[in-house]
Amino acid sequence: MEESGKGTWKHAAFHVATTIATPAAYAPLPFALASLGWPLGVTSLVSATLVTWYSSFLIASLWKWNGEKHLTYRHLAHSIFGFWGYWSIAFFQQVASLGNNIAIQIAAGSSLKAVYKHYHENGTLTLQHFIIFFGIFELLLSQLPDIHSLRWVNALCTFSTIGFAGTTIGVTIYNGKKIDRSSVTYSLQGSSASKSFKAFNALGTIAFSFGDAMLPEIQNTLREPAKRNMYKSISAAYTVIVLTYWQLAFSGYWAFGSEVQPYILASLSIPEWTVVMANLFAAIQISGCFQIYCRPTYAYFQETGSQSNKSSSQFSLRNRLARLIFTSIYMVLVTLIAAAMPFFGDFVSICGAIGFTPLDFVFPALAYLKAGRTTNNSKHSLLMRPLNILIATWFSIVAVLGCIGAVRFIVVDIKNYKFFHDM
Repeated sequence: MEESGKGTWKHAAFHVATTIATPAAYAPLPFALASLGWPLGVTSLVSATLVTWYSSFLIASLWKWNGEKHLTYRHLAHSIFGFWGYWSIAFFQQVASLGNNIAIQIAAGSSLKAVYKHYHENGTLTLQHFIIFFGIFELLLSQLPDIHSLRWVNALCTFSTIGFAGTTIGVTIYNGKKIDRSSVTYSLQGSSASKSFKAFNALGTIAFSFGDAMLPEIQNTLREPAKRNMYKSISAAYTVIVLTYWQLAFSGYWAFGSEVQPYILASLSIPEWTVVMANLFAAIQISGCFQIYCRPTYAYFQETGSQSNKSSSQFSLRNRLARLIFTSIYMVLVTLIAAAMPFFGDFVSICGAIGFTPLDFVFPALAYLKAGRTTNNSKHSLLMRPLNILIATWFSIVAVLGCIGAVRFIVVDIKNYKFFHDM
């Protein structure tokens, strides 16, 4: 396990922002709004922002709730809920990180392919080639030992997030003004059943966009006072999130209406050089986000390996070789799935429903209730308890509905496309 106490609140803010505010997370938001319509879409996006901001503070406050540091999400869950808490969070983390990284690889491959096609319009390289190139690069980054060693990578990624958002929002508004506004419709498309499934799918997409299954792991990198520094980090990261998510979601839906694509960059066409710039920002940012999300899997491997070889340092040749073998197996698996089924929107939704909704919406509220972290102020206690129960109940329903919608769209896409389709 990595040592704690090295990072500043700014480093943690880079990690949190990189983990949540990735182009793969908020580029699908205009499409989610198009599946819900203006009233429900805006309400869902704003409420998801506020609830996950609040939930992040809850998790940060529980980091040392019983006097002991809980260095990972799994260990925090074990301290509160015991055996089942540990393995439930381990399962949800693996689903979230694996699904997220598949979606990220598809998004990165799509962005790199778009840049390639700009310079080589008749080029023969396919989406699958760029997914593989990205996988090789991530395998190299995977040899860095821990999250703290990624701090400067994630600093670059945070600036890329801002660059991507600024460029994409500007280009989206520019494209929106250039097209015939009378042709843009905001009505929900399809039959009643189709509209319902699209709405369910959209709820999973919005849950995915706020996914952060790594808060205790990030908090472990902070120097004391870790709790106060984590609060500052979360607030700084969410400032970036609000300034990017809402503007891109609203401007993207306004510009293209019901015809907006699942990955907003696919809807943009002019001016070409700015679209290329947005795709480059996306590819850079995504590279850091991928690393944050593969760390729970790597950490579990390290824990297992250290138990069988306690005398060996993580920097020993044996452990470095073992790390290379394990990370290579992981990268081959993720790359193969992303290349075979490049259905970006579907993976986003099912990952949000099964992985991130339990981790980021349901568990923090339940954990805070169980750990008894309400204050002695009676008014405060009376407000927080029903609020946490409401959040846990409602978002459990959202998880089920999002899963139904996502599974339905994956089944439809598998019927319509062949494996390894060049999207």
